[in-house]
Amino acid sequence: MADLRAFVCGHPIAHSRSPLIHGFWLAEHGINGSYEKLDIAPLDFSGFLKELPASGYAGGNVTLPHKEAAFAAVHRRDEAAEMIGAVNTLWFESGKLIGGNTDAYGFAAHLSASAPSWGDGETAVVLGAGGAARAIVHAIQKAGYKKICIVNRTLARAQELATRFGKGVEAHDWAEISTLLGNADLVVNTSALGMTGQPPLDISLDPVPEGAIVSDIVYAPLETKLLAAAAKRGLQAVDGLGMLLHQAVPGFERWFGVRPVVSGALRDHVLAGEAA
Repeated sequence: MADLRAFVCGHPIAHSRSPLIHGFWLAEHGINGSYEKLDIAPLDFSGFLKELPASGYAGGNVTLPHKEAAFAAVHRRDEAAEMIGAVNTLWFESGKLIGGNTDAYGFAAHLSASAPSWGDGETAVVLGAGGAARAIVHAIQKAGYKKICIVNRTLARAQELATRFGKGVEAHDWAEISTLLGNADLVVNTSALGMTGQPPLDISLDPVPEGAIVSDIVYAPLETKLLAAAAKRGLQAVDGLGMLLHQAVPGFERWFGVRPVVSGALRDHVLAGEAA
């Protein structure tokens, strides 16, 4: 049997942790396959997709800046990709290129593993209104939350998301954070604030009710200032690395035919790779 091959493509791509994840699973399951980083410039992406069926790849991941271009190019998209407006996973069905988005799945699966009661909440506060926020709002909406408050410094972007997702989703200005946090069962930072090299996320968690869950999709540093403040308050703090690990599961299963498990050993392996 020929080697099974998959990829992650973006521009730049050197920073991608995905090969650490998929390489671990390939070794764990004894699969004769590979998962490669491909640096594809935006002008070359269309040609790359045209040549993909004959390339020998079973599919792959798409990261910045190609997610919207992949969304437009595929033959068919899954429900999550349609709602989020971006594709991060490619595979073939009957010779046709299909696109999916696993970010919402990754977020929900990680929360279910780390804070199993998260699905019982009713009100969520989402900080940021970029591409990541779309996936998070989709996941929270699917979990059954009645009210999702999107807070963004540029209110128009939050309003755009609220309109996209409809019932129960509201747009709010950054100045309203303190009031909104007072009713939150779940608080999620989807912005880059607090990430290594970015400005800090300066908000107080004092108004957040006891028992609430605070999640940050930033994973460098692993414990952000937001998560440290949540832990200090005794709130459930959920880091961003698990989302990255869990979102990789569906793609690996499609390309290599085995559904892998996100384990402590995988997490340690990725963290060790980060430090190397």
